[in-house]
Amino acid sequence: MDQGDTERLPERESTQHQGPNMVTGESTRPDDIAFINDQTIERLTNGLIAHYLPDLQDSKQALQELTQNQVILLDTLDQEITKFKDCNSQLDLNSLFTEAKIYHTKLVNIRREMMVLHDKTTKLKKRALKIQQQRQKETLEKEQQREKELERERQLIAKPAKRT
Repeated sequence: MDQGDTERLPERESTQHQGPNMVTGESTRPDDIAFINDQTIERLTNGLIAHYLPDLQDSKQALQELTQNQVILLDTLDQEITKFKDCNSQLDLNSLFTEAKIYHTKLVNIRREMMVLHDKTTKLKKRALKIQQQRQKETLEKEQQREKELERERQLIAKPAKRT
């Protein structure tokens, strides 16, 4: 400390005991401000900074860690949301595959029924054709029988003899 500081030291003690005016930075004597040395102001500033700077740096570091942890948490949360979406889409896919399997089974059954019906209709068509051919044959035979009977009746009818 230089001489100016030692001379003002008793005055500073007297201003410190003056009460609440020192908290606000006001002094009861305005000429005290003029006597404060720049070096003293710098020392007080450095002391204040040295007192609060470590806590502020710790707080800054804690906030940075918190921000970093929040970013990691958000990334993890996004990944979990993606996993849930994937699970839901897999459930949807599973239900679609189950539904597709059911419809495939129905389609196979319908195809089988259609093949059975096709076979039955083919057999019925063949049978109908045979019956139709048989009826035509019977009708033809009946017609031929009638013609024979008519011819026979004609031959049985007496014919007058021709005069020569």
